[in-house]
Amino acid sequence: MESPDRDPEKVRAMFGRVARRYRLANAILSAGLDTLWRRRSAAIVRGWNPGRVLDVATGTGDLARAIERACPGAEVVGADFSPQMLEVARELGSRQLVQADALAMPFGDAEFDVVTVAFGLRNMASWDGALREMRRVLRPGGKLLVLDFSLPSGPLRALYRPYLHHVLPRLAGWLTSEREAYRYLGASIEAFPSGEALCRLVEAAGFRDPHAQPLSGGIVSLYTAMKPRETAGL
Repeated sequence: MESPDRDPEKVRAMFGRVARRYRLANAILSAGLDTLWRRRSAAIVRGWNPGRVLDVATGTGDLARAIERACPGAEVVGADFSPQMLEVARELGSRQLVQADALAMPFGDAEFDVVTVAFGLRNMASWDGALREMRRVLRPGGKLLVLDFSLPSGPLRALYRPYLHHVLPRLAGWLTSEREAYRYLGASIEAFPSGEALCRLVEAAGFRDPHAQPLSGGIVSLYTAMKPRETAGL
């Protein structure tokens, strides 16, 4: 399958066009499972007891707000390069929002205890570059959480692929008037490394102890890793 075009300006424009219907489309297309995936992610972050959290590619801020609810003592900052997405997040109650490119974030080194990214890494122009930038802003010993789509294994994959490439674009096109954006979604999921492949990519970016956890039969996967406590060479 042809690799999707991850040109930053094209991706930014695409998300800007779907911003107002993004949450509705996610809820319908995932049959409401997106809420459960974010709750699971927020629960993991709560277990890390963070003081400062950065949610990269925060979009409409849903994961950032879930983390705020789970970790009421933490400061949660949401960053995204789409002003339209950030506008929706602000209307929904997100308090700390920064417009920023994930490959060059306006934060100092070692500012955050946890960095999260949900359904965003897959769309970035450089997966390795984005992961290294997330590592830079994490304190030594800080934690990374990545939540993104993956392809299920076994018989479910044979059922899921027709939905992903044929049913989903038609339904999403009706919901958002942006059918091509959801054709891109299917192609991006096919091209994105998952499971052990993404763990290797995370480790190559300088993290330790990467772990992959499939959710909902492998339709999505949740990854965690740690920035080494040693700071030599940073």
